[in-house]
Amino acid sequence: MTIYVVTLPGTLLTELTPEARTELTRALRGSDPRETDLGVAEDLDLLTFYPDSSAFSLHLEVEAADTATAEARARDLATAALRSVGLTAEAAPLGDPVITGIAGP
Repeated sequence: MTIYVVTLPGTLLTELTPEARTELTRALRGSDPRETDLGVAEDLDLLTFYPDSSAFSLHLEVEAADTATAEARARDLATAALRSVGLTAEAAPLGDPVITGIAGP
């Protein structure tokens, strides 16, 4: 298995409260790339919001056999975490996942 860092862009169409942001981060615990050497080296934050925009990016670490599986796992993680704070796919649509880091087995 290989460790991948997958970036998922998204857009918030509803406001995310500070409490929901904290809960979203908590829901993604364990997939935070800052918890790995790769994430620290790349200085990746789990959740990035862009100023003056409703756009955001999630940077997730997943373990998978190939890139397609890594992208699918990251999307599943992100979708479940967003739903856990009350954000549906319509309220926080996600873009296509992109592999932004790979660490060997």
